[in-house]
Amino acid sequence: MNLDNVGLFNKIDPKGMLEEIQGLPNQLARAWKTADGYPLPVENEFSSVIIAGMGGSAIGADLLVSYIAPECRIPVSVLRGYHLPSWARGREILVVCSSHSGNTEETLSVFGEAVANQCTVMGISRGGQLLESAAENNLVGWKFDHNGQPRSAVGFSFGMLLNLFSRLELIPDQTSILNSTVSVMREHIKGIDADVPVSHNLAKRIAGQAMNRYLVILGAEHLEPIARRWKTQINELAKCWAQFEFLPEADHNTLAGLVFPEANLQNTYALFLDSKNYHPRNHKRMELTFSEFMLAGLCTDKVNTPDNSTLCEIWKMLLLGDFVSYYLAMAYQIDPTPIDALENFKKAMLN
Repeated sequence: MNLDNVGLFNKIDPKGMLEEIQGLPNQLARAWKTADGYPLPVENEFSSVIIAGMGGSAIGADLLVSYIAPECRIPVSVLRGYHLPSWARGREILVVCSSHSGNTEETLSVFGEAVANQCTVMGISRGGQLLESAAENNLVGWKFDHNGQPRSAVGFSFGMLLNLFSRLELIPDQTSILNSTVSVMREHIKGIDADVPVSHNLAKRIAGQAMNRYLVILGAEHLEPIARRWKTQINELAKCWAQFEFLPEADHNTLAGLVFPEANLQNTYALFLDSKNYHPRNHKRMELTFSEFMLAGLCTDKVNTPDNSTLCEIWKMLLLGDFVSYYLAMAYQIDPTPIDALENFKKAMLN
């Protein structure tokens, strides 16, 4: 597949996943504006926040937590699963349940437990049981409109949460940096969009390197959830096996695994997400870890999307990963939208 043969993209991608990715800057702006029109949860002095979600909704929460960690004045955690921790009781605990469909069973389970535990609870969704239950319990529910896959709604799952934390004054006001980030995203897309040839397109080049290889994405600090996002997008769009690792943790275990099986290692593509905003020790770790992977015989590469703003860097790197995943799907000539394996599994869980 020649990734400069853009005319074939529409045939492989009839449902328009490319347009979903191209539309992420506008989606992030819409998310902020949509959230501005909704009321906040009942005023409380919260001691902690739990954000419950799965898949694309949880990724948005991961991005938020990594971004606000240096400034948020209370602890915030992401919950993927059915049960609240036993300590989550009382109005001072804010539980935000986020579900694209509003029918995610794990998130609905957490919602029920949070109500029973008399936490402060709110829902963010397109609708479904989550917002119905919120209305029945006289709780705040924020609704957004999106007709695509959950993974393509990351602008909503992040942007509405950022608005919530900003308006609750748990972090400094984010209006200006959000608007700046949207502008930076639009400019960034111009260099990696479908009409940009391989010779000048970083995303297409990375996709070419990834062809017919196992993939592992490595990041640190604010780019840890971006490494996870790359992994999940490669899984769902390109239907490829991929994993993610993060530093400094990988230096305490993963390095020891660069010996066997040799054939698999030689067919592995390790991509390091670099940043000038990392802690100096993580800069050194990334350089040394990169060298160890290269010496072990892996195809090794490093990428960065430098920006003085952490939020801009997060979203530029996310966009790069989404475009890489899309071009990898085009290279394999596989429709990036359907996720038959996941849908069939959900049906099996109903039996």
